[in-house]
Order: sequence, then structure tokens, then C-alpha cells
Amino acid sequence: MYVEENGDVRMNSRERVKMALSHCEADRIPIHDSPWAATVDRWRNEGLPSGMSAADYFNFELGSVGPDTSPMFPVEVLEEDNEYIVEKNSYGGVRKNHRDFSTTPMIIDYPCKNREDWEKIKPRLTPSDYRVDWVSSLQAFNRERSRGHFITYSAAVGYDKMQSYVASPRLLRAVIQEPEWVKDMYWTDAKLAIDMCDRMMKGGFKFDGAFLYCDLGYRGGLFFSPRHYEDQLHPVFKELCRYFHSHEMPVFLHCCGKVKDLVPYFIEEGIDCLQPLEVKSGMDLIELKEKYGDKISYMGGIDVRLMALDDPKPIEKEIKTKITAAKEGGGYIYHSDHSVPKDVSFEQYKRVIALVHKYGKYES
Repeated sequence: MYVEENGDVRMNSRERVKMALSHCEADRIPIHDSPWAATVDRWRNEGLPSGMSAADYFNFELGSVGPDTSPMFPVEVLEEDNEYIVEKNSYGGVRKNHRDFSTTPMIIDYPCKNREDWEKIKPRLTPSDYRVDWVSSLQAFNRERSRGHFITYSAAVGYDKMQSYVASPRLLRAVIQEPEWVKDMYWTDAKLAIDMCDRMMKGGFKFDGAFLYCDLGYRGGLFFSPRHYEDQLHPVFKELCRYFHSHEMPVFLHCCGKVKDLVPYFIEEGIDCLQPLEVKSGMDLIELKEKYGDKISYMGGIDVRLMALDDPKPIEKEIKTKITAAKEGGGYIYHSDHSVPKDVSFEQYKRVIALVHKYGKYES
């Protein structure tokens, strides 16, 4: 951190993110986002320099590195044409997707139909150096850290992760009828995530935080009741937060859908920052800030649907209103309310980031 001759304070991304998570006001709010690969492809035809990532162009401030915590089955292409590709993934499931991977894939098959199938897969979920791309990942880590970025250990966990193994209707039945199986899946996976973080830190990584991914809701509400969450997944997140906090790593949670009813649990567990606050699911950034703003930080909540409008006024109103309220006293990081789709042009997104800089600056 340094002060320029005109009195402006300048700091690097790591300092800026840490201050936000500590509910302190920095020079401005941190800025990060997640454009689709197809969106970046569009932007390249509209002015994004060749060879430069969107993250570098827009100076996104978080970097993320994580291991492969799947069963590591061989990935196989089963079928493809000019539009679609059908693959068997590293979980043993079969997925059909557009070739540009710009949409949620169609699920053809799952590896676990019952607990017996799970027990056959479990032996593959053990720590291993093969789960880390030590050369490329360490190079990326060192590059981002040297630029002062905030680097997180990333891992998908919990219910959403288990949907890679078990079809959603079958998994929801298990939540109700076979809770011990569900708990075993949660804990097995969480232990692997913890063990691999240990292994990566011993191998040279130094993480500033942890970014966990676990969708728990949809547009209308939760996938299952808060009672089932409290019994099955709440203790797992407590342990994950306990572990990461013991290494001075604040915890981000990516959790899509309408999950307002779980925020008190997240706070009790020790989740430091909730992301992405989907507007179309009723996650109101200003409401959440007013209710829990001194207990948890937020990342997101800016309606991505307004970014693609020809009229610039709605997105400016969105950013001005929400960021002005959310940034007060720290505790806010800019992000779209999920990810940036390909209907947002390069010029439109440049306007978004300019507005975030304008309204995200702290006057003091």
C-alpha cells in the first residue's frame, strides 16, 4: 500500500480483498467476474486483444487454483457432431453439451445408482500428487501472486458436488431416506478437499483464502429443507471453515439459487463471503447487506440481464444503487449475479466495469 502525491491511496488486490473481507473500506471495492468462454470468444471479435485474457484486460483481482477431487476416471468422447459433444467425464458420468460449452450440459447417465455403486468409487477418492498439475498450476500461482492478486484454493463440495455422482431426484430421495449415505459422501469428499489443500501447501502453494462451490437452491427456493441442511451438511461446512481458518484462509462460498434461509447457518459455520447472489432468484444484495452485513461479506448481486440492454440507464441505476449501499463499511466485492453470458458485448461490459470503478471508489 502507498499514498500518491495527490493523497490517493493505492493498494494491491490482495490488500484490497482482505480489507473488504475484514469489513473495512479500502481505496475502492475489489473487482472480479466470470464471463463464459463463449462470451470471451465473442469479445475477441469485438476488440479484446489477441492472447490477452479477459481477467487481465479488466484487472480481475482474484486467482484460483485447485486439485482434481473427482474419482479421476478416464475422460472419453463418445459421440460428436458440428453442434454437440457427448463425453464420459472424470466422475464416470455421461454428458451432452454444445461444443463451445456455453450452456448447462444434458445429463445422459450417472455413475451412482445406489450406495453400492458409491462404495465401489470411494477407494478412488484418496489424496494423490496426480491430482495437481504441479507445473502449470504453480506457474499460474506464482504469476498471479507476483501481481498482488488474492489467490484462493478452490474446490466443489457438498450437495452440488454429489450431483456429479447421483441423479438429482435420486439424491434428493437419499437426503430424506438414506441420510447416512449422504453424510458419508459429504464427509469423504470434504476430507479429500482438506487433504489436498495440505498437500498443495506443502508443495509450495500459499493461499490467501478458500473458494468453495456448492449450489443449494434454484429460482424458487432450496433443494431441501433447512432441517436437512442442518443435520447433514452444516457440520461439514463447519469443519471445512475450521480447517481453512486455522490456516488464516477466509472462506468464500459460491451458492446459486434462493438461499436466504441458509445465511444464518453460513454465518455460524464461518463462511466469510457469499457469492453470487442471483437477482432472478430473489437474492437482494441491499436487503442482505442491511440484515447480515456486519457478519458476512458479499460478492455479486448485480443483475447480468441488464448488461445486455441497449439502454445503458438500467445497468447504471443497478450498479449505482446496489454498490453505493453494499460498499459502506466494507464487506463487498463486485461480481455479476452469476456469470457473464455471450449476449453481453465487449463495449457493454467495458461500460459495466467503468461504472463499477466510478461507484465503487471510497471517497475517503
